[in-house]
Amino acid sequence: MTDQGFTPSSTHPPLPPTSEVDQFHRLRLLRSRRVGISTYKRLLIEHGTAQNALAALPEVARAAGVSGYQLCPEGVIHAEMRAARDFGAVLVDHRHPAYPSSLAELDDAPPFLWTLGDVSILQKPMIAMVGARNASSLGTRMAKKLAADLGEVGYVVVSGLARGVDAAAHLAALPTGTVAVQAGGVDVMYPAENTELALGIAQQGLRVSEMPMGQQPMARHFPMRNRIISGLAQATIVVEAAAKSGSLITARDALDQGRDVLAVPGHPFDARASGCNMLIRDGATLVRGADDVLAALAPLCQSPSRQAELPLAAEETPPKQPGLRDTSALHMQILDRLGPAPMAEDQLIRDIAVPASQITPVLVSLELDGQIQRRQGGLLTKA
Repeated sequence: MTDQGFTPSSTHPPLPPTSEVDQFHRLRLLRSRRVGISTYKRLLIEHGTAQNALAALPEVARAAGVSGYQLCPEGVIHAEMRAARDFGAVLVDHRHPAYPSSLAELDDAPPFLWTLGDVSILQKPMIAMVGARNASSLGTRMAKKLAADLGEVGYVVVSGLARGVDAAAHLAALPTGTVAVQAGGVDVMYPAENTELALGIAQQGLRVSEMPMGQQPMARHFPMRNRIISGLAQATIVVEAAAKSGSLITARDALDQGRDVLAVPGHPFDARASGCNMLIRDGATLVRGADDVLAALAPLCQSPSRQAELPLAAEETPPKQPGLRDTSALHMQILDRLGPAPMAEDQLIRDIAVPASQITPVLVSLELDGQIQRRQGGLLTKA
């Protein structure tokens, strides 16, 4: 998120304990004009409390060349907090014990989340799953299968409550835990066709939003929401996505946040799979099922600091993923061995003496690039 605010100097006094009055002042500060997340944080550091920052803000604005600056009216914040109480929403800020540490690591982490449901779910290991709104039947089935299988081994599935892949993933993960990150207010049902699903998530999982109560979602809100989806999760799985889609924005956010990106491959002629195929070509982990996801996450699962919270995929350590130079060399080995005469894929794997888990994504990449052709009976030829 881009701030176009002010740049107070920085010191580091301790923050005061959370209280409803303090939350009121902090919300008012964040909701004030030209105060984005970075400016909000700087003002708190500079002035120690939100109340002090509010008192200083008009002068800070004047020094920045903004005349006639007005703070967010108190009545607006009273109305937001009253609406939240009536709806049963709980405000979780970065000092709340339920605020997830994975999200707090981000430079642009939301200072507040309105939540509806079981906030304790935010402390469990999470995986994001996103994809096309106009998902195919296969894409929907894949999302449901992945979500159900990952839920069975202890992961919470995070998604954006959109049509298609998002809805399928939430629905399959309801029995084991799911988090829906909303682009509008946590009390706004969007899209309307997912109202029943949203109600189920509030009862069995959690809905969250950084937006004010009652906020109708707008186009600019969805990219902002996407950074929270990926920020909550250890990894992001893209099931189906066009070459230019919101799902790829989420994948890019995940990469920028240092999180793993995984993708389900699709047919080259299906535009809904083009984004996933591009991600795999560029190094994303190819996903055929939950086992591939668990294998990719195993190194983090085995970290001493995370053993208690993350389920292990298997006892053995998975092989190290090849780097770009290794992948390039593998490309050449495969192309050198293939010719116009068909060769069985398993024979190729034996000849090159590289694990199938490393060769398979390279073969998919070469096939998508049109350098090899796959024929009936598991045979391969050079294009």
